[in-house]
Amino acid sequence: MFTLDVNMPKVNSMLFTHGKGVGDIGIWHKRIGHVNFQHLKLMEKQNFVGGLLKFGIGEVMSEVREACQLGKQARHPFPVQITHVSSKPLEIIHLDVWTTKIESIRRCKYYVSFIDDHTRKVWVYFMKHKGEMFQHFLNFKAMVEKEKGVSIKHLRSDGGG
Repeated sequence: MFTLDVNMPKVNSMLFTHGKGVGDIGIWHKRIGHVNFQHLKLMEKQNFVGGLLKFGIGEVMSEVREACQLGKQARHPFPVQITHVSSKPLEIIHLDVWTTKIESIRRCKYYVSFIDDHTRKVWVYFMKHKGEMFQHFLNFKAMVEKEKGVSIKHLRSDGGG
């Protein structure tokens, strides 16, 4: 989306339109990047848009546009502090199963990732079927527990199907 600053004292270029009769403010609201009603009236009054049709005297936008409402909503920033980070390797392992649109050369369409919360080390296993995930987990568990000398404490997943 683009912003149009109608408060500029002098405009060197104009937007030209073509049409006849009285303009529908709802259509122009969409055409000019969802500009609010007051800015549309100001653009009409100060002739910022060449060929812009005159709006009806008492015309207002009759409905609140859902896209405009959603676009103006603000989100709260993510918290700066991390709420929990594990203090040792293998304390928390994050698990997720992914799918791809295109099969690999070996005809794998899925993969599972394991991420150690403490070290952020990532292990990825490719699969032809989702059903292979549990065997990959058992192999992963045996490998990392033998390597680190500790057991996995928590396994965290997004709970996907």
